[in-house]
Amino acid sequence: MIASEKITYLDNNATTAIDPAVLEAMRPFLEKYFANPSSGYRFAAQVRDAIEQAREQVAALLGCEPGEIVFTSCGTESNNTAFHSALETRPECKHVVTTSVEHSAVRKPAQELERHGYEVTVIGVDKSGRLSLRALADAIRSDTALVSVMWANNETGVIFPIEEIAEIARDKGVPLHTDAVQVAGKISINLREIQLQFLSISGHKLHAPKGVGALYVNRRSRFHPLILGGSHENNRRAGTENAASIVGLGKAAEIALAKLPEEQTRVRNLRDRFEKGLIEKISNARVNGAGAPRLPNTSSVMFDEIESEAALMMLDQENICCSAGSACRTGSLQPSHVLSAMGLVNEQARGSLRFSFGRFNDEADIDRALEIVPGVIGKLQALSPAASR
Repeated sequence: MIASEKITYLDNNATTAIDPAVLEAMRPFLEKYFANPSSGYRFAAQVRDAIEQAREQVAALLGCEPGEIVFTSCGTESNNTAFHSALETRPECKHVVTTSVEHSAVRKPAQELERHGYEVTVIGVDKSGRLSLRALADAIRSDTALVSVMWANNETGVIFPIEEIAEIARDKGVPLHTDAVQVAGKISINLREIQLQFLSISGHKLHAPKGVGALYVNRRSRFHPLILGGSHENNRRAGTENAASIVGLGKAAEIALAKLPEEQTRVRNLRDRFEKGLIEKISNARVNGAGAPRLPNTSSVMFDEIESEAALMMLDQENICCSAGSACRTGSLQPSHVLSAMGLVNEQARGSLRFSFGRFNDEADIDRALEIVPGVIGKLQALSPAASR
């Protein structure tokens, strides 16, 4: 099976391997401490205590109070909950502001709102993927219910100035939500210093299991739950807590906080070495978003005269894992909406690959990728119609 073969995994923005320490932290709550945390006996209290410890660990990573953390099933649920709460608590407001490069977990809820009579203003980006703060400020109106702007892009790694965006939203008196799924554990977050209302994270992007996430809800904000039922999560998210995964997310957050300096140095150096090597070995290779601040682990590279899907298949044969963009777009025939928003024409967008690095990558991975990727790109370029002209 392929899992037993050597995999060069360069798709950490799609998902990450569970850290062994996270798995060990989860194990007792899969085997021994199985009680329902809402039950009244001491056996259940041990599970409740572990959930509250995880809440403290996640809050430490985000720089907020433990009581401001609501555990969810994923980043998508967190995003949808933020939208729902903002709209339910401001029913008179029928306008939303977002950007042209959001993940589908924000784009689709915004599009659904339009079908229900809301007006959605979508702010574009420049060729480097940067957002105009003036355009954002001008788009906010008196009837704006929510501004939703991702902290960093999942395809290019371009970072938006969320502190300045938060000031704009605060001055306008409008709630701000940020999808920080790709940011948590990669750059520092301190929500005590940033005045926003909602922030979403997902466990499987920072070496916790799939199926768990969190939503930060500013303690001064009004809140309306998306999922109704029992009084779980202090009446903010009904449903028996996924205790083992929550414990895993807490441990992953603790490790991520401790390893932030490594993410900013070792992982960034791997990324930079990889990009430099590709540009040296492949004619006209360009880094998408190179002119803007980017996450330290993300590299979106455009190659002339190739189709990304063909490149992915050939790289897969070499056991190299990367992507053409968001994992949620896999199989789509449409070019990346992110790259299109940055002004790339269809051929350029379809000729781009995303490589994303993480804690378990090393120099040997970069060596192997720089040995294989240029050869694959060269073969595809030699087969392109342009090569025969």
